[in-house]
Amino acid sequence: MNRLLTVLSALAVLGAAACSLPGQEPPQLQPHTDQKGPVGPVPPGLERYYGQALAWGPCAPYARTESDRASYANPGLECARLEVPLDYAAPQGQVITLGVLRSPATDQPQKIGSLLLNPGGPGASGMSTAASLAGSVRNSALGERFDLIGFDPRGIGASEPAVRCLTDQERDAQRLDSDADTSPSGVAETEQEERDYAAKCAERTGTELLANVGTREVARDMDVLRSALGDEKLNYVGYSYGTRIGAEYAEQFPGNVRAMVLDGAIDPGQSAIDQLVAQGAGFQRAFDDFAVWCAARQQCSLGHDPKAAVAQFQQITRPLVEDPVRAGNGRELSYADATMGAIQALYAPSLWEQLDSGLAELRQGTGQTLLALADSYFSRDQTGRYANTNDAFDAVHCVDDQRVVDPEQRREADRRYREAAPFLDDGNPPSAARDMCAFWPVPVTGDPTEPEVGALPPTLVISTTGDPATPYDAGVKLAEALHGELLTYEGTQHTVFLQGISCVDDAATKYLVDLTVPANGARCESK
Repeated sequence: MNRLLTVLSALAVLGAAACSLPGQEPPQLQPHTDQKGPVGPVPPGLERYYGQALAWGPCAPYARTESDRASYANPGLECARLEVPLDYAAPQGQVITLGVLRSPATDQPQKIGSLLLNPGGPGASGMSTAASLAGSVRNSALGERFDLIGFDPRGIGASEPAVRCLTDQERDAQRLDSDADTSPSGVAETEQEERDYAAKCAERTGTELLANVGTREVARDMDVLRSALGDEKLNYVGYSYGTRIGAEYAEQFPGNVRAMVLDGAIDPGQSAIDQLVAQGAGFQRAFDDFAVWCAARQQCSLGHDPKAAVAQFQQITRPLVEDPVRAGNGRELSYADATMGAIQALYAPSLWEQLDSGLAELRQGTGQTLLALADSYFSRDQTGRYANTNDAFDAVHCVDDQRVVDPEQRREADRRYREAAPFLDDGNPPSAARDMCAFWPVPVTGDPTEPEVGALPPTLVISTTGDPATPYDAGVKLAEALHGELLTYEGTQHTVFLQGISCVDDAATKYLVDLTVPANGARCESK
């Protein structure tokens, strides 16, 4: 199974948001230090963290990617570092820092508080997402009443120290290896690569950080940030994996919640394998929708019979298992990258035309477009540098989720995945190869059971009927587990809030500002 098929990220859609609106440039913010905490309950031994001062200044030093360097230059943004303990069981020990970005509310006298944002992953940068959304949000009711806050969870993006497993060159080489050989010798080779990867993560990151990057710790960091920002109650928007952070926070700190919007939910009680299979089925549905859309065009890379689209896709991509094709700039397109590029495009219909072009290109023997889509998925910039999104995803996944160490369970999981998503079946028998988590150097710290919440205020879960990455039913179950309200969006994309769908944006904004939840059974439709 492809490792990153379990990535749950909103970046593909959110990254397209504008940094600022023409003619409405925000004022230049001056460096300053705030000490607004401690506010609200403070766990014993954590007083220094909950009451810490934040030194706000320019965001440029926090940029880790080319796109960050552009968006962080916005004069209306300011950044700071938040200190948290590496190990909450030993708060007097090593201190680590989180990068925090703020777009201040435009109506400070009427400000409700801070609105924290996490875009998912795990491994995606909340700072980057907040910077990309700041311009479009600034002149809305949300921008008037809330400071928009993006934070990079521990080990991710601008947070220090960062999780690092592979060099840029090693990541490029890994992507060329599709691990398609499922014979005993092929499985042995794949597992040795997974062992080596786990060992490199331990050597380059350190086992202390690897043991403390789970969702449990991120939720505790979020409560420290809430207090340091001066908010008695938390306001939070979590996309995709960010819904798991929100559910964890609700379980640990139910009395500290004011409002939560959880969009593109992970089923809180589902096993990692069941999540993977359900996600495969979701991407297959999105592929089928793409095939219908493509067949209606004058020219379609998969032909004009949607029922034959899976076979056509396999015919185009399977030769890459043995023979990658040229993709420009001395690079090649592998089978793994071709399918990952397709997955990237299936996150949102706005990328379907690019997928059609890429498949048509591949029929002609070149792979530039699909490789560009895969580069976007893997957070590789044009200079060949990678954000640490992929390394961090693996690190969090391996401590959050129960591990599958039985080769026969792995084989059965791969069989179920191929059955759920036949367009991604490379034609080989299912693989028994265990992933890197089976060889991970630190134990699991996550809890795969449904959250048990106390007196939690009403929360809002948004679930999309055709979400390819986080199936609709997962949102239904999360809303039930949190005793919250469900807003259904009828469409085909991964996450929807703040992406131009006025029905969803209006309902979720009204909830965040006024705490008015949508009516039971509320639904929104695509444009």
